[in-house]
Amino acid sequence: QVQLAESGGGLVQPGGSLRLSCAASGSIFSINFMGWYRRAPGHQREILATITSDGTINYADSVKGRFTISRDNAKNTVYLQMNSLKPDDTDVYYCNMLVTTTRFGGSYNYWGQGTQVTVSS
Repeated sequence: QVQLAESGGGLVQPGGSLRLSCAASGSIFSINFMGWYRRAPGHQREILATITSDGTINYADSVKGRFTISRDNAKNTVYLQMNSLKPDDTDVYYCNMLVTTTRFGGSYNYWGQGTQVTVSS
C-alpha cells in the first residue's frame, strides 16, 4: 500500500507564491511518473505539470512560466513551486504518482488527498 501526503496549500495574495509538496510512503520500488492536477468543484480535472523518472517535464499552457515541478527521488517527493499566482489559480490541487511497488510487480496509480489553494486579496 502506498500513501501520498500533500502539504503547502493555503491563502495567498495575487502575485504571491506557494510551494506544494507531495510525499509518498509505503511499499515503493520506484516512481515512474509524478504529476500535479487541480479541480474545482463542478469542473473537470486539469493537468498542470508532470515529471517522469528520466526528468522529462511538461506543463499546461495555463501555468507555463509560472509553475515549476521538481522531484526528490531520495525522498519520494514531488514539488510544485507556484509563482505569480492569480485568482483563477484558486482550486484544490492534487498530486498523482505512478508507483511500482515491487521489483517484478505492476505499477499503480495513487492520488494525494488534495490541498486547497486560494488566491485572493
